[in-house]
Amino acid sequence: MHYRRWLGRSRGYPEVIGFAGLSHLGLVTSAALASKGFPITGFDPDPKAVEGILCGQLPVSEPGLAELLAQNERLAFTADVTALSNCDLVYVSLDVATDDHGHSHLGPLTDLIDLVWSHVRPDTTIVVLSQVPPGFTRRLDRRRHDAMNGPAAIYYQVETLIFGNAVQRALEPERYIVGCSDPAQPLPVPFSAVLKAFGCPILPMRYESAELAKISINCFLVSSVSTTNMLAEVCEKVGADWAEIVPALRLDARIGPKAYLSAGLGIGGGNLGRDLETVRRMAGELGTDTRIIDAWRANSTYCRDWALRQLHRCVLDQRPDASIAMWGLAYKPDTAFTKNSPALALIEALPDRQVRAYDPAVRLGRSHVVDAADPLSACRNADVLLVMTPWRQFRNVPVDAVATAMRGRTIIDPYDALDRARFISAGFEHHRLGAGVGY
Repeated sequence: MHYRRWLGRSRGYPEVIGFAGLSHLGLVTSAALASKGFPITGFDPDPKAVEGILCGQLPVSEPGLAELLAQNERLAFTADVTALSNCDLVYVSLDVATDDHGHSHLGPLTDLIDLVWSHVRPDTTIVVLSQVPPGFTRRLDRRRHDAMNGPAAIYYQVETLIFGNAVQRALEPERYIVGCSDPAQPLPVPFSAVLKAFGCPILPMRYESAELAKISINCFLVSSVSTTNMLAEVCEKVGADWAEIVPALRLDARIGPKAYLSAGLGIGGGNLGRDLETVRRMAGELGTDTRIIDAWRANSTYCRDWALRQLHRCVLDQRPDASIAMWGLAYKPDTAFTKNSPALALIEALPDRQVRAYDPAVRLGRSHVVDAADPLSACRNADVLLVMTPWRQFRNVPVDAVATAMRGRTIIDPYDALDRARFISAGFEHHRLGAGVGY
């Protein structure tokens, strides 16, 4: 169902929805709401960012986002904050940056909220979409009560952003988790209309529960990631194959068909590490044991270095001067995001070696890394090829062309991104995570 502007307030639908913050989160979510017929005003305080968006130069790489933005005429973008005064509902959607220790930088978000607050109408509903730690929205709501001209209500909505799959999840959300001052009270009609347009369950709860819900989801995901990676390495040691075990786990009702069971190189990206650090800090302050968090983080680091261990065992221990090629630099496919990327960690562990690398979306520009123009250029005269990001297009690179370009015949492919059987038939030694020798 589409909610067109002419319906307006006569039926309780918002005339205009505002978004403050036009980075990854704001662009994806605003485009998804526009696809349901809601008129959108997107605001960002950076005029250059807005100008780039209007010219089609998006600040993020996300499959399907450019097309979704282009097909929606209900989207308007501006660097003029006064445009938000026409909105019934305003989402604050700034991406929250984290440092290398998982700490969130909330200052820019707080500044943006203050700016929005000073320009919206008193009857406007504000929804914080950016991920924040428990207690943040409650403090914001107390400020609203203390102010004379604050917005009508403040809510916190758990975002569903996943790099590389953000558009689909925004268009087809599994559920909406909404933090409220009083979850027993009905949501404001404009806000409720937006959420109901997507036809998924809506879970209202107190602010702190909603803020902790996303962190809880990520902690359970980390436990699955860590368990999977540990057992995948056991498979390598005993001659089993993790890929053969996964179907048995998916058929167990206690685990389920959608459980995260893909062996990988630890915890990449920024969100999971941030949430682990948030829980570790809170648990420490509250006197709760944090050793399981420490174990997960240590396990992630160990798993991240799997490729480095394989590189030394299979190549460098015999040929210290070996030439190294690498496919993939992003922490996962379909994104240019490199925070906590296993590929970058591997490069940093080889500071005295030149690496020829290719990634469809990332260029490093580092002194000892050659940014190759294509996969085959990266392979030129290489003794070993490491496939560190499982981009789908890598599977289509001709095996014979790789064989011609490379000098050696060793491939380290943790995610099984390549056609293993074809490379083995062509005389390559192929190593993948979770498989015993000979598989």
